[in-house]
Amino acid sequence: MRNNGKIIGAGLLTAISASLCCITPILALLAGTSGMASTFSWIEPFRPYLIGLTILVLSFAWYQILQPKKDMNCDCDADEQTNLLQSKSFLGVVTVFALVMLVFPYFSSIFYLSNVEHITTVEQSKIEKIEINISGMTCNSCEEHIDHEVGKIDGILNSQASYEKGNAVVEFDKTKTNWAEIQTAINSTGYEVVNKLDN
Repeated sequence: MRNNGKIIGAGLLTAISASLCCITPILALLAGTSGMASTFSWIEPFRPYLIGLTILVLSFAWYQILQPKKDMNCDCDADEQTNLLQSKSFLGVVTVFALVMLVFPYFSSIFYLSNVEHITTVEQSKIEKIEINISGMTCNSCEEHIDHEVGKIDGILNSQASYEKGNAVVEFDKTKTNWAEIQTAINSTGYEVVNKLDN
């Protein structure tokens, strides 16, 4: 039982590590330092292993707590108090927190409010649509971070980043903004513009 606190801590650490690449863009948004968003993107290839390790460690911790106690003829264990860090309640809280961390990439978009102004009337001749190849995106949180930063630019009509495709498709009013400004906004997030393809 005494080692169970360490096992619980290990489970918590692996759960946080598994989603660190997706948590960092949210922290960058909240801190106002968008350039650090891609700092932990190198962890993404290890995410499946970290998820598996988290489940394994927490399962072992639950086994340790729930296993039947061996009967002993001495009363020495009867007086032993259960430490809070080794209790079922604490392990339950850690397990719920770990599950939230593991599924974080799937609901991280709720932290980003849409800041693209919906312009009702723009002449078709003023609209330009470009596709931008971007490196470093690993999850939905990365997409939302890029769309959020691009959306801050005056004249952006639509921005749709995709980590699966490694790109963003941006529509904008070319009388209000340009490719260079969009590129600067994307690069400021810590992700890197590889090239631009005109549509």
